[in-house]
Amino acid sequence: MIYKYRAVSDTGQITEGTFEGQSTEDVVYMLRGKKFHPISIEEAEVSDPKRAISLNSKVGKKDIAVFCRQFYTMLNAGISIVSCLDILEKQTENKILKNAIKESYEDVQKGMTLSEAMKKYEKAFPMLLINMVEAGEVSGTLDVIMDRMATHYEKENKIDNKVKSAFVYPVILIIVSVVVVVFLLVNVMPTFIGMFESSGVALPGPTRALLNMSDRLENYWYIDISIIFLIVVGIKFYSHTNSGRLLFDTIKLKFPGIKRTNIKIITSRFTRTLSTLLSSGIPLIQALEVVSRVVGNVVVVNGLEEAIKDIRKGVPLSSTIRDIDVFPPMVYSMIKVGEESGSLDEILQKTADFYDDEVEVSLQKMTTALEPILIVVMALIIGFIVIAMAMPMFDMVNTVQ
Repeated sequence: MIYKYRAVSDTGQITEGTFEGQSTEDVVYMLRGKKFHPISIEEAEVSDPKRAISLNSKVGKKDIAVFCRQFYTMLNAGISIVSCLDILEKQTENKILKNAIKESYEDVQKGMTLSEAMKKYEKAFPMLLINMVEAGEVSGTLDVIMDRMATHYEKENKIDNKVKSAFVYPVILIIVSVVVVVFLLVNVMPTFIGMFESSGVALPGPTRALLNMSDRLENYWYIDISIIFLIVVGIKFYSHTNSGRLLFDTIKLKFPGIKRTNIKIITSRFTRTLSTLLSSGIPLIQALEVVSRVVGNVVVVNGLEEAIKDIRKGVPLSSTIRDIDVFPPMVYSMIKVGEESGSLDEILQKTADFYDDEVEVSLQKMTTALEPILIVVMALIIGFIVIAMAMPMFDMVNTVQ
């Protein structure tokens, strides 16, 4: 049952909120633990605390990194978990995460462990973080775990920002190109139509094609927009199906130009996550199961599922990674060295650091190569339009002469 309460502290501070409990006595006990005196307690209309968390919303990696970093700082300073959650709930800006922290705070007060409370809000807390928190609770090193997870999500957020930044200029260039072409076809081309029709000169094929495009954009633009909208919606819907995800993820690993960059991003994410899990004492098979949920590519996920089956049979990790046939040869060579030396987590961390730098270099190269290609394509399109408009004019001049 969810109760809505209003309470006052000894200093006169008034607070309001909701709390899940079996009875009003649970709410009173919680408030007294916070040194508040209840003014009013009544049943809330919302019966499910998860309802406040949007099922279609996610918390960004930056917010999770800040959450972990602040949690670690307070735990390291000797503050209790309950107090940490109370403080974090007050200063967190992301509404989804704020609500999840608030509900977790109340669950922990009722006797749940932090990981159990976080599991109720998987839309806010990543599964990787929940598993790591559970490992930290078992080993008594929750502060160390939070420090590692803060570093992990800071690096993940850094890579995501680099990927987004790499595509800013190309996207802007594409938008400008489309706007220029539409402007020429809709506003410039019609001024020449009357002149062409009255001249009696036979129009060349490129000019006729351009006139048809101009007429279509001017009179049937809503049809084109509807078709584009339906195509985008169809692709988006298909990409969320199992076959669609497999197709698009396969293309990402095979398509020239983006293939190497995607493989390096996947490799960086795989090695860093696996290193973090292993260094926290999580068994290899369980660690691989968690990694398969965060690696972000169905092809690799399917490969990791087969790898887990082989490892259960006694096959070394290095051999199973090689069989996936996605990761660079350096990865399974490094894993083999880690297995032989007994320092797999350290080797994986070094490999992740190496591929973090490789991702940055690869993104720069891809952007550098993409820019002139887009400029040339834009020049060819605009050049075609100009030539198509000029060809009838030359024919008219020759006719006059």
